[in-house]
Amino acid sequence: MLERFEDWWHADREARQQALVPLLERVERVDPTIRAWVCVVPQWPEADGPLSGIPFGVKDIIETAGLPTEYGSPLYKGRQGAIDADIVTRLRRLGGLLLGKTTSCPFACRTPTVTRNPRNLAHTPGGSSAGSAAAVAASMVPFALGTQTHGSVLRPASYCGVTGFKPTYGLVSNEGVLPVARTLDTLGFFTHTPEGMSLLWEALGYGVERAPSVVFGVPDPPLNVDPPMRDAFDEVVAKLLARGFAVQPAPIAPLLATMPRENRIVECYEGARVHEARFREHVDRLGDVAEMVREGLRIPAARYDAALAYIAECRETLTQQFGQTPVILTPAATGPAPAGFSSTGDARMNSPWTALGTPAITVPMPVRADALPLGLQLASACGTDGRLLATASIVSRALDTAGREAGA
Repeated sequence: MLERFEDWWHADREARQQALVPLLERVERVDPTIRAWVCVVPQWPEADGPLSGIPFGVKDIIETAGLPTEYGSPLYKGRQGAIDADIVTRLRRLGGLLLGKTTSCPFACRTPTVTRNPRNLAHTPGGSSAGSAAAVAASMVPFALGTQTHGSVLRPASYCGVTGFKPTYGLVSNEGVLPVARTLDTLGFFTHTPEGMSLLWEALGYGVERAPSVVFGVPDPPLNVDPPMRDAFDEVVAKLLARGFAVQPAPIAPLLATMPRENRIVECYEGARVHEARFREHVDRLGDVAEMVREGLRIPAARYDAALAYIAECRETLTQQFGQTPVILTPAATGPAPAGFSSTGDARMNSPWTALGTPAITVPMPVRADALPLGLQLASACGTDGRLLATASIVSRALDTAGREAGA
């Protein structure tokens, strides 16, 4: 059975066709416990191309013609999409096989989904793109689409032990995607590995640098995360130093600590205006969305403008820092996936990069076989997506090699 995107990519057309039946059998066998899918109804490609016959999943807030697009909400149960979102059209014209729709938190906000973490069913899979992350982690699909307004691509990838990539803001069209906050919302992708993500990115027509040499920045002082994540992150940095990578302290920890608050201001202010009419009509059925709208309507326009101005100022500061350390390393979450399903976890490791609009990627870190996954997050300047993806692949291979040598 083909599992990772790169396995599908390197397989010929006949092998891809033959792999679809065992993949569907796996979904039927595995998903009743993980519950990553809203529906699985394969939609054949619109054209031949580099993705011919490679299946993909689509988050439930992304429009798909003839398939449910229910926004993760009982309010829209049974709603069928009338069009394909731009990104879905693009993938299908490249030959991609739309396998089905993955779960989303209602309106991509905070109320947890029914999805379980494939690595441990007693733990959350993360934020609103949980269905897509879980479907890839459980090898039910080689790649999937998500969205991020705070950390709903990067954090679920960390929790589920896969690669999640948030491109530069605005680089990939959001047309046909339900908005939360228009100056933050960013489409993202899930694959098993950075190598697979690079191949997918190139298939979409973007460039990937082959052998960049960069200096890594590490926030100084260290970010406040849980002990398992802190220890794993420190070990990864030590391994990179031991393998000859250049790592320097980056004095950006205070900036990163303040950004989640400003991100929240922008999200609530803009989200309140996106959902205000829905709030007026269905306030008692909106859960966390109703609270977001209430909070957003209380925010003065001057406070919103100040948040945008602060983010712009921080973007300039980070641009200067990226001139010294082109790729910044941070934990991709505050720790492993929390137990239970009362929340989707803490997004403060991710929301700074969302607000700043920079590309960021989660790379699985080496952990014990019986441990929950942990992710390393890499971020770089806006527009350097190709260099970031290539660097992530290099880092991933270095960590894999270090792990094999340590176990030898």
